[in-house]
Amino acid sequence: YTEAWDADKKTIHIMPDTPTILLAKANAANVSHKLYVQAWEEAKKKGYDMRADAIPIRSAKASRDIASDYKYKETHEKEKGHYIGCRTAQEDPKLSWAARAMMLQNDRIYRKAYHDSKAQVHIPVDAMSVQAAKECQTLVSDVDYRQYLHQWTCLPDQNDVIHARKAYDLQSDNVYKSDLEWLRGIGWLTEGSVDVVKAKKAQELLNERLYRTRPDEMKFTSITDTPDVVQAKINALQMSDV
Repeated sequence: YTEAWDADKKTIHIMPDTPTILLAKANAANVSHKLYVQAWEEAKKKGYDMRADAIPIRSAKASRDIASDYKYKETHEKEKGHYIGCRTAQEDPKLSWAARAMMLQNDRIYRKAYHDSKAQVHIPVDAMSVQAAKECQTLVSDVDYRQYLHQWTCLPDQNDVIHARKAYDLQSDNVYKSDLEWLRGIGWLTEGSVDVVKAKKAQELLNERLYRTRPDEMKFTSITDTPDVVQAKINALQMSDV
């Protein structure tokens, strides 16, 4: 069945200039890494000549000199001691500007006018704000708030004093426990107390020996010919390895 198809496969020939073949070759050339770096490899084989006065070298040196702190301050260092300016500091605009900036930034000079004038304020004693401040001071003063009362003198037989003594006696812990003073020092055995009896009962409830009866103490005789016993014997013989 496939013999004719196998024979025809050997006779098929595609022309190399067909669009499909040309497209495949172009795609292979585009994705080829060797062709992609071929020009770079050939340029590396030719070598390069980089002279000291080349534009990239000169640009790099200029950038380095600009970024160099030494080159940046070289002109300033050369001009030190050769400055010829005004006769006084007041005539120099830069020094005058620096002195003015220093005065503006000085905190003492900034507050000098305030410190000179703060002691020259005169407020009348009957001003509304002063009166309000005095009233507030009187209200919040602890001295005026606390006024101690005079010492009262009470007779011992007054009804109020007798009632207070009764109340103090009722609230006193010593008077409350005075009826138990006769028990202090008396020995006491814990046998028969509520806690001991409760502990014994709990122990009896939790005792496994009293809760469970051992099989050997039970009077029971098993019948050997019951269906359950016979079936159990048959099962034991079937499962026995011997």
